[in-house]
Amino acid sequence: MLCRNFRLTKLHRPQGLRSYSSAQNINLSDIRIVEVGPRDGLQNEKTVIPPAVKIELINRLNRTGLRHIEVGSFVSPKWVPQMAGTAEILTKMERVPGSHYPVLVPNMKGLEMLLRTLEAHPVPAGAPPLTDEIAVFTAATDAFSQANTNCTVAESLARLEGVAQKARDHGLRVRGYVSVIDTCPYAGQVDPAQVKNAAAALLGMGCYEVSLGDTTGTLNWLKTGNLLASFRDALPTHKLAMHLHDTFGQALANIATSVSFGVTTFDASVGGLGGCPYSPGATGNVATEDVLYFLQRPSLPADAPDLASVAAVGEWISQQLDRPNASRTGKALAARRERDSTAAESA
Repeated sequence: MLCRNFRLTKLHRPQGLRSYSSAQNINLSDIRIVEVGPRDGLQNEKTVIPPAVKIELINRLNRTGLRHIEVGSFVSPKWVPQMAGTAEILTKMERVPGSHYPVLVPNMKGLEMLLRTLEAHPVPAGAPPLTDEIAVFTAATDAFSQANTNCTVAESLARLEGVAQKARDHGLRVRGYVSVIDTCPYAGQVDPAQVKNAAAALLGMGCYEVSLGDTTGTLNWLKTGNLLASFRDALPTHKLAMHLHDTFGQALANIATSVSFGVTTFDASVGGLGGCPYSPGATGNVATEDVLYFLQRPSLPADAPDLASVAAVGEWISQQLDRPNASRTGKALAARRERDSTAAESA
């Protein structure tokens, strides 16, 4: 049945969007994946996951070749019980030299908890530190900030400035997050200027990188391009990352658009784990397996994360959580393994 009132909308290419021929020259060695499954991926689970399971998840991820794994949060277990036990995780998990294991700290109290943990568990000379990085977060809207941290964006940034300074004084790198960069579940459509101002403030307080979070997953390729184009002259692209939820199945298209603007760092979560307790209806982060498959080329660097290994971890943690694997790539590879196994048994 034809809809007589249907009109084809003309899509205007965002200024600054590179041609596909330019984007396809970027290979996996140019892209950095920040694995957020153990932290952002698990924080919205309905049941509390034992630290031993989280430690095993991190250890398995370590063996895949992923080298930037967010391992937990120093937050009150009263508010986010799924993040309880982060100190234990830091002291018991395997650590790979050259890898980074950031932890989220929402405020000065969280940072002091981390610093006490580091002081109580010194590592031998030459051994990798328990962690060398923290992550701090704010939002693009006051409404989301109030729901998440009970303060306005301005108040949040004022608190974080001291946290960032103290962390850097103790030799810790600082990464920033800006939530709800497109649609806020409480305030609606977000003005790109609010995103730009929050990101600029985080960079100004010493964050080496700011990850822009599509918390509700409402971006598409066109809106992603328009957003990045709106502040491409105000913010250094090489210091931006994208944190994309896949609520409407648009995350990979948004990654392609972001790459065309020169963004090369992307947060992803094994098995598509995730959600947000302060964003009703938001589904998980883009799956690490899907991102790896999307970016793969015939010839990959020797140190690239191994797709099959990551997919196996996604299948394992999904089973541990008794939930469906949200990675399309992970499910496809699992089906292929099942088919090959059945064929081998029948031969």
